[in-house]
Amino acid sequence: MNLSHYLDIKLLPDPEFSAILLLEALYAKFHRALVTQHSDQIGVSFPQYRLKPRTLGNTVRLHGSEQDLLALDATNWLTGMRDHIHLSPISPVPESTKFQVFKRRQFKTNADRLRRRRMARKGETYEQAVSAIPSSVEREPDLPYLNLRSHSTGQRFCLFVELGNRTDRPTEGIFNCYGLSQNATVPWF
Repeated sequence: MNLSHYLDIKLLPDPEFSAILLLEALYAKFHRALVTQHSDQIGVSFPQYRLKPRTLGNTVRLHGSEQDLLALDATNWLTGMRDHIHLSPISPVPESTKFQVFKRRQFKTNADRLRRRRMARKGETYEQAVSAIPSSVEREPDLPYLNLRSHSTGQRFCLFVELGNRTDRPTEGIFNCYGLSQNATVPWF
């Protein structure tokens, strides 16, 4: 894994579209590009990530080798977004940097949906499913998220992004089709 370079994509203010709507559109395009390229070598970070107030910010930073970032750019995945963003040049990562994990976090947020799924899978009655899955399993997530549509299933879902461990040394690994990883770090500066 070579995360020697990065590029920043900053959302520009737009009177017609909210920043979160633009961020979701940008991220959906990024996801489709990674799926199309079968890429697991490009990671993502959010330099303005905050829990209070809960936000991913208006900048997406892509990390990878110079070749991987150039190959991504060659796909023209930003078509339709160029009027809404400022794209930095691909640049080397600064020498002294920390490393951070950005990972996807999934929550059991809807007990009724979980019960319906259990009923279909196990052939249980509603009462049996309620007994197995109490309302207390629901959790109100407090992480920043994007509302996206899965490229593979077409289902809408919330992609919650959680910060993992910050370290002085990089941790090798692969990234999923959202540029996130459970253990691989990206440069954090």
